[in-house]
Amino acid sequence: MRCAIMQPTYMPWAGYLNLMAGVDRFVYLDDSQYERASWQNRNRVLVSGQPAWLTVPVVREFLGAPIHQVQLDDRLPWRRKHTTLLQQAYARHPFGHSPLEAAEVLGDASLTTLADLNIAILERLRSKLGIETPTLRSSELSIDGLRTDRLIAILSHLGATEYVTPPGSLEYLRDDDFVGRSPTRLLVHDFQPA
Repeated sequence: MRCAIMQPTYMPWAGYLNLMAGVDRFVYLDDSQYERASWQNRNRVLVSGQPAWLTVPVVREFLGAPIHQVQLDDRLPWRRKHTTLLQQAYARHPFGHSPLEAAEVLGDASLTTLADLNIAILERLRSKLGIETPTLRSSELSIDGLRTDRLIAILSHLGATEYVTPPGSLEYLRDDDFVGRSPTRLLVHDFQPA
């Protein structure tokens, strides 16, 4: 069984969804540590040819909180602002309907954690694109460990024979000797947009 494990990111790029489509099982690593100013709560879009940041404000309770416990900060109207900015960026784009449909998720005030928001957006896009790969959240597995030890434990728990990772993770997987410590075959997903 081919598996991928990724943190849920805000408004993901096409490579994330392509990775999800190419595996038999996809795990949202929703209980990894929240990192400030990362793709977990922000992304960029082009508006009139200029990059514009979309940043989801979060309540800063304590450092080291897992993503699924990080609360969204709705004291400011960021949901409406992001929706408007996405409409400006994609309204005339030939495939703009997909990101705009994903943006509809922003109006759901019942999504109060960063992981819930990101996963809802990913699930909307996954459904729209017809990606049928089964997904689950790492927080549902109750598997402890750090970094590569945890990945190996999750893969073992799922019975994965192949682990597909983006190139950005290769350095730490090499440093932690993933190949020498895990029976799971390591594959690199090097997505190149058309």
